[in-house]
Amino acid sequence: MTHRIVVLGAGYAGANAAGRLAKKLHPADTEITLVNADPEFVERVRLHQLATGQDLKARKLTDVFANTGVRVRIARVAAVDAERKIVNTDDGDIAYDTLVYALGSAAVDVPEHAYDIAGKQSALRLRDRLDDLGAGATVLVVGGGLTGIEAVTEIAEARPDLHVSLAARGELGGWLSDKAQQHLRKAFDRLGITVHEGVDGRELSADVTVWTAGFAVHPIAAATTLEVSPSGQIVVDETMRSVSHPDVYAIGDAALAPGGNGSPLRMSCASGVPTGHLAADAIVARLTGREIPQNKIGYNAQCISLGRNDALLQWVTPDDQPKPSAVTGKAAVRLKEFICKSAAWSISHPTLMIPTRRRRVAEVSAVTENALQF
Repeated sequence: MTHRIVVLGAGYAGANAAGRLAKKLHPADTEITLVNADPEFVERVRLHQLATGQDLKARKLTDVFANTGVRVRIARVAAVDAERKIVNTDDGDIAYDTLVYALGSAAVDVPEHAYDIAGKQSALRLRDRLDDLGAGATVLVVGGGLTGIEAVTEIAEARPDLHVSLAARGELGGWLSDKAQQHLRKAFDRLGITVHEGVDGRELSADVTVWTAGFAVHPIAAATTLEVSPSGQIVVDETMRSVSHPDVYAIGDAALAPGGNGSPLRMSCASGVPTGHLAADAIVARLTGREIPQNKIGYNAQCISLGRNDALLQWVTPDDQPKPSAVTGKAAVRLKEFICKSAAWSISHPTLMIPTRRRRVAEVSAVTENALQF
């Protein structure tokens, strides 16, 4: 009997999981379906570039997964029935035996007249608005995290004729090492960016407001019988498996997932790819009766672009705490580009770079017994 695996979402987490499953499971025993609303892979870590007029490489999912054994279905997920094991989409229902939930996150509490860059269409809307701005117009980016910093520096570099500012609730780059903070402030000064720190309830005006002050997961999981956190993320164990429904795995931003040290992972591409790999390996192990992989997920660095000609790379501990050392300037630009291109390459070549060992699914009774042990 064919084991049906459905992966919801083709971002960094979902696309990597689908490719890894196809690489390791025998197609005679399994059917892998990847469901995504957009027909192309969205390189989310570069959406600030898209918003400022740069074009990103198109990667059609049907081309990416051609001849891999993964069936791509372009559809928007409406609901998940975790008891009946059915996914409702705008293109019909999809039944599953194992579900990998990777629907990611979106910008939260965006004011009515503000813009965000959490998705491709919203980044394109901001792009059109920026194109309409004349010299001397004002742009305010709200949010002092990684997304806000990358957005404001990209806009300031691309449009030096605008008055660009950033509003942060705390200190600019307050989580970074001294070296990284000093470089960040120099970059802001060089680009002419005004910084409003400690902003909490103060009114600031601008012709265009870009909102990067937070992200939230899609509400689909919270509407199911899956156990979710107060944030709406699916609660999973060390192998990314739902603690309430053993046939469901959650990865990337959609999961409240522990790292190798037990601490929750942050929403990021740096979390999405390894959680996708771990979930895929755990599914393969349980279906084929092999040893369950250990969770060794940890961080190495935080990469922040400061326009196209500057960047910083903050080295961090496995639990994401900054080390004193950081790489800045052109060297950091090259490192960040290498990391971004490597992540995109893994999407474009979903079944490469790991040995082909397409395992046969074990007998149903053996799989069930193995599942109950974990």
